[in-house]
Amino acid sequence: MSQATTARPILPRAFYERDTVTVARELLGQIVVHEPARGETTAGRIVEVEAYVTQYLGERDRAAHSDRGLTPRTRIIFGPGGHAYVYFVYGMHECLNVVAEPAGIPGCVLIRALQPVAGIEAMQRRRPGEKRLDRLCSGPGNLTRAMEITRRHYGADLTSGRLTIRAGPPAIETVTAAGRIGIRHGGEWPLRFYLTENVAVTRPLKFRRYEADLSP
Repeated sequence: MSQATTARPILPRAFYERDTVTVARELLGQIVVHEPARGETTAGRIVEVEAYVTQYLGERDRAAHSDRGLTPRTRIIFGPGGHAYVYFVYGMHECLNVVAEPAGIPGCVLIRALQPVAGIEAMQRRRPGEKRLDRLCSGPGNLTRAMEITRRHYGADLTSGRLTIRAGPPAIETVTAAGRIGIRHGGEWPLRFYLTENVAVTRPLKFRRYEADLSP
């Protein structure tokens, strides 16, 4: 499984240098692959994301880190698409984001959940308290821990190197749009996208009222 996964084509820069919402939706079904210099390769299929944009329906997206402007922390978001923005939150979780848009236009996509496809034993060693396979990479902090993605990957070029996103098999599942999770501003905006029936998706009950089926 690992060899087949790592043989898939890496998504090119042009994939990311589009509007953030389009990138977010089209990341569903693609595969995050981490091939460390030492240790086992791990991979997971993207099943849930959140878009963070400059504006939504004419209103500032104050939940976006880039809304604070260009800082040492956010500089990567203002650069070209296709790089990793990894940050630390709540004093315990590292979160993987994908930079979208051309250089100079901030936008990023939080990877919220993966469906494990390779290196599962390594993931289980890194998350020994989790017995369910579908929960190993469900949630931003869980997936980075299972995939051994840390702040060392801040700025990593996802189109080359050891941390990449590769083209997954064509997704045939329906997609749901829902409110973003754990934020004070714009939580009701339907900028969270997930594969509707996938078991690895996070589904807090209080956010279900914002969900809408976006299948063709």
